[in-house]
Amino acid sequence: MSEPVRLDPRLEARAAALDGEDPLASYRSAFVDAPGVRAYLDGNSLGRPLLASRAALTDLVDHAWGTRLIRAWDEQWMESPTELGDTVGRVTLGAAAGQTVVADSTTVLLYKLTHAALDLRPGRTEVVLDRDNFPTDRFVLEGIAATRGLTLRWISPEHDGGVSAEQVAAVTGEQTALVLLSAIAYKSGELADVPAITRIAHRAGAVVLWDLCHAVGAVELSLDADQVDLAVGCTYKYLNGGPGAPAFGYVAARHHDALSQPIQGWMGAADPFAMDDAYAPASGIRRLVSGTPPVLAMVPMRAMLDLLDTVGMPAVRAKSRALTAFTVEVADELLASYDVRVATPRDPERRGSHVMLEHPDFRRVTAALWERGVIPDFRPPRGIRIGLSPLSTSFAEVAVGLTAIADELG
Repeated sequence: MSEPVRLDPRLEARAAALDGEDPLASYRSAFVDAPGVRAYLDGNSLGRPLLASRAALTDLVDHAWGTRLIRAWDEQWMESPTELGDTVGRVTLGAAAGQTVVADSTTVLLYKLTHAALDLRPGRTEVVLDRDNFPTDRFVLEGIAATRGLTLRWISPEHDGGVSAEQVAAVTGEQTALVLLSAIAYKSGELADVPAITRIAHRAGAVVLWDLCHAVGAVELSLDADQVDLAVGCTYKYLNGGPGAPAFGYVAARHHDALSQPIQGWMGAADPFAMDDAYAPASGIRRLVSGTPPVLAMVPMRAMLDLLDTVGMPAVRAKSRALTAFTVEVADELLASYDVRVATPRDPERRGSHVMLEHPDFRRVTAALWERGVIPDFRPPRGIRIGLSPLSTSFAEVAVGLTAIADELG
């Protein structure tokens, strides 16, 4: 490993003071420590594993799988998608039981829920989405639009912002079937006005599908209260489910009876073990399931959900705001002289839990940072995202990370 990162003593003292005052600081010890990593600033891409996840995986092998064998399906695993989905909904989504299921990947659930949304609005021909959304969202919608003969209505958000309610109002109308947006922009980190945009889409008679990948576990959500129709999100970022962890899908109860999805698998059937000749969907959210639940991959996120349940999302959100505010403050102090631009809203109420910094040399800088044990991520063409996972990221890590960026630019 290359030379250590040497902090300005005043910055080091400020970060230490903030860590000392942090009511959530003790929870950092719940996560596996990565030797040689001086600052992990990519929890918005892959969260650190918890020590409890290691123990839970071992316990599954030794007991439910190892001793109960096939009997464990009847005893617990068959209900895992909806049981764990209810936990995700209660702890992080503001969703009552029976509306959330854990299954598949984000891409597959986006595909399913997009088709479901379009079937809820037959005869309508337009879908609203934005050009800065994550590629998966755009690619899935482009493919479905091509096969179903739909028109895509594109929104182009501000470079350092997200989609506004006014922009949605300008492109929705009587032909709008679906509005697909992200609650937090994956580049800029801007937090969308979920309730306002949802109301505008509903006034046009459209269904709204929210991508919560960069929001769940980092900010407070109120899907039921905001009258959200559909939502999808991953669990390997702020829910710390690990690489390949399954996604979750949310469908408001008012849509369950009309819900159809295009991948009709046996696990979503009314009676999977009847082995019927024809498919009959299960009642409620269960019909969104297709294949065998990924039982092993569900285990790690349970530990993080337990932790979030203990701490509470209001406290997590408060820490997120504090971390992003400190990041912007230090970036202004250390990096502005190198023409680094903060490409994230400066109002903490409009930010999620990451901050985008931009500079034309950041591809090279990111590679150098990784060699020094400072781990952010690079987003083309010129962005470094400082990902701040509230329960595992310290203020000291932010100070180390931004100082290392300054070193590499200096």
